[in-house]
Amino acid sequence: MAERPSTPPQQTAASNPSGSSRPPPTPEQVRTIEINRLNAKALRDQREAEARKQDPPSLNRTPSNLAAGQKRPHSATTSNVPSTLRDGRSTDSAKPGGFRPLDDIQPARNFTKFVEYDFSKMTDTKGGFLTVEDDPHNRALHAKNADEKPAHMTMKEWERHQLLRSLREQKAGPFEPGLSVLKKEENKVCRECGSLEIDWKWEDVFGCAVCNACKEKLPEKYSLLTKTEAREDYLLTDPELKDEELLPHLERPNPHKSTWNNMMLYLRYQVEGYAFEKKWGSAEKLDEEFEKREGEKKRRKEDKFKSKLEELKKKTRVEAYRRNRRGDGGGEFGDEVGRCGKHTHVWGRPVDNEEGVGVKTCVECGMEVEELEF
Repeated sequence: MAERPSTPPQQTAASNPSGSSRPPPTPEQVRTIEINRLNAKALRDQREAEARKQDPPSLNRTPSNLAAGQKRPHSATTSNVPSTLRDGRSTDSAKPGGFRPLDDIQPARNFTKFVEYDFSKMTDTKGGFLTVEDDPHNRALHAKNADEKPAHMTMKEWERHQLLRSLREQKAGPFEPGLSVLKKEENKVCRECGSLEIDWKWEDVFGCAVCNACKEKLPEKYSLLTKTEAREDYLLTDPELKDEELLPHLERPNPHKSTWNNMMLYLRYQVEGYAFEKKWGSAEKLDEEFEKREGEKKRRKEDKFKSKLEELKKKTRVEAYRRNRRGDGGGEFGDEVGRCGKHTHVWGRPVDNEEGVGVKTCVECGMEVEELEF
């Protein structure tokens, strides 16, 4: 019986590729290796010290004399700046880390279309508007706005200035004219009650010496009329209303809109005195003139309506004639188109148009007719 193959025994020593086993180093060899290692380390430390003197260490390099986890001192990071970094304290491009001049710096690619202007070489044209330097003889440019606060005034001084200006215009407070006891005949009194407390503003503008109590007591004489009321109610013209010697007026800001022209106010008894006595002769003649003008206005409105009605009749006749020539069938004015028989208008309620005239519209055909009032 043949023997079965058995597993070879495990080798204890490391096998050498050449087949020979390597013996462990002797104590003399270990001593030589350690001496060579120490000599190499000393030589490396000497080279690093020489390189450190010639080239300062970078910011991310840790000195060899620091232990692990120990921070570097501030002097080690700021005393010697490496040449690879840009020093913001240096503006000389020749030095390492210095900035280049602004003319040498090129813009980035995304900002190549950016235009940098030299404002020292530019001229301010004031946006194309005329200035005082352009036209020194123009009074409108030199005029200052009275409602604008000057730059040298404080807000308190400006409020006081405005108060004094309003009192000066109204002749009130310290600007009210004084009354003389010695010259009583020169003192102006109210024309109604003889009081000395008159409205000096009205006396200055209208030449009317009247007190505030009498103005409220007699509104039929001393109420104020607007320019529109004087023109429409008393039939006065614009040249007459603009003549301050003929009819003095008081100007006030427009209450409807501040940007509109100022409101012109007239004294009622002065307007009535001029209209009744000088222009028309009496109140009855003024009423006759008013009725005459209203009649002319109504007559012009009727003439306009009749002319439009004649035009409509002509257009209807022409259209009927054209349909008859085409063979669509003729007819008279008012006939129903396309049907047999006569069309009867069904009028709706009258509605005022832009001119204030009542207009009726047929519900079926849409014809419009102005309604006249007799």
